[in-house]
Amino acid sequence: MLDALSIGFLTALQPSMLLAACVGVTIGVFIGMLPGLTSTMGVALLIPVTFSFPPAVGLALLGGIYLASTFSGSISAILLNIPGTPSAVATCQDGYPMTRAGKAGRAIGLSVFASCIGGIFSAIVLLFMAPVLSELSLMLGAPEYFLLALFGVTIIASLSEGSMLKSMMGGVLGLIISLIGMHSLTGEMRLTMGQPSLYDGIPLVITLIGLYSIPEVVNILSEKSSLQKEESSQFSGAWSTLKDVLGQRLNVLRSCVIGTVVGIIPGAGQSIASFIAYDAAKRGSRTPEQFGKGSEEGLVAAETANNAVTGGSLVPLLTLGVPGNAVSAVLMGGLIIHGLSPGPILFQNSPDIAYGFIFSLLFSNLMFVPIGLLVAKYCVKVIYLPKEILAASILSLAVMGAYAIRGQVSDIGLMLAIGVLGYLFTFFSVSRAPMVLGLVLGTMAESNLSRALSLVRGDVGELLLQFVTRPFSLALVLLCLASVVMGYRKSRRS
Repeated sequence: MLDALSIGFLTALQPSMLLAACVGVTIGVFIGMLPGLTSTMGVALLIPVTFSFPPAVGLALLGGIYLASTFSGSISAILLNIPGTPSAVATCQDGYPMTRAGKAGRAIGLSVFASCIGGIFSAIVLLFMAPVLSELSLMLGAPEYFLLALFGVTIIASLSEGSMLKSMMGGVLGLIISLIGMHSLTGEMRLTMGQPSLYDGIPLVITLIGLYSIPEVVNILSEKSSLQKEESSQFSGAWSTLKDVLGQRLNVLRSCVIGTVVGIIPGAGQSIASFIAYDAAKRGSRTPEQFGKGSEEGLVAAETANNAVTGGSLVPLLTLGVPGNAVSAVLMGGLIIHGLSPGPILFQNSPDIAYGFIFSLLFSNLMFVPIGLLVAKYCVKVIYLPKEILAASILSLAVMGAYAIRGQVSDIGLMLAIGVLGYLFTFFSVSRAPMVLGLVLGTMAESNLSRALSLVRGDVGELLLQFVTRPFSLALVLLCLASVVMGYRKSRRS
């Protein structure tokens, strides 16, 4: 084990590996902060470039893109209230209010260092505990995945920025939208109104672009956006935030564990991890009333968790050959193209590549701190632009991002329609985050509930029995009940 680790460490220190990681991080920062260009798309687009590279160098490049794009979605979320990636939705909750208060530099600094710590924690877990954790993930089945999604639904009440009823309505609407399209098991069409563009449902990224960018364009043009431009355009206080992030030891550690565990569970993803960590931080905070208004605890929790998912999602991929999320599935394709077989045999036959890749992830997490802060230092000037140019730029990026997902012109109209809905949400003071969470969890809950029912041949009683007899299912049921009780007590106090 020690010999393999030393070989991997020396491999990661090679100049070609360090250069590839640096280039990947730089590309990833720009990919993540542009709405519509997700981590998955970025890694997929660059795989052909790595064909002529040695396998270890190619993986270092792709790993750098993955990590940096996961973080950099927070840049546009903090500056413009437009999440660059789905995982940055929770960051909008407190990042953008900090920008409005003239603390854009501080918000980005917190995001950078929290993301770095989360990524390093998960990479260390991947390095030393991957085999044990991969076996644990195999013990989870459809009932556990359904209960995990159900637990996420109970968090919606905690995301309320005002009326809890309005937040629940937004969450229910998200769940309904998630039903649009073909049923994953039966093939039945639901709520498509005969439109072929809706047969595959509404992609999450298109929903995010419309829900957040269009209302912001309207607000900018109507001068409702009250950014303190003179102060917020001064990129100050970013480097000093490392001490503040380290000062939130319990919040950071809790978010690291949540992100890593959720990442190990195949199919869960960064959006769920960031919302669960955000909810846990709010419940454990001494000042929960500040969440949604510029809370540094909320921002740190969301950013730590979504980057902790990166290492966790690679645990089942590298040890079992089972991709943990869409990005790791694309990385799996990259491994196969280079003639490598993901799984235990990878560590036995190619320890230099396997452990070199993991160590390169550690270095990439350190690299995106200076690179991310340097890029953000100039990006923050965007809020200094005249409102007409800023609004036109956001709208152009929204249109290009919506079209880039599937290459369909109809998706642009779909994005604009969702944008109108998003503006109505802001007009009536309804939080948009519960709708996004409902949309993310709806698909996961429905598919796993259908799968669980098919395994017990439709016997609901037997399925309910599994919920209380399987250890992990029982733990999730208790978590769901505890979350509901705490949400009820909160509403009674309010």
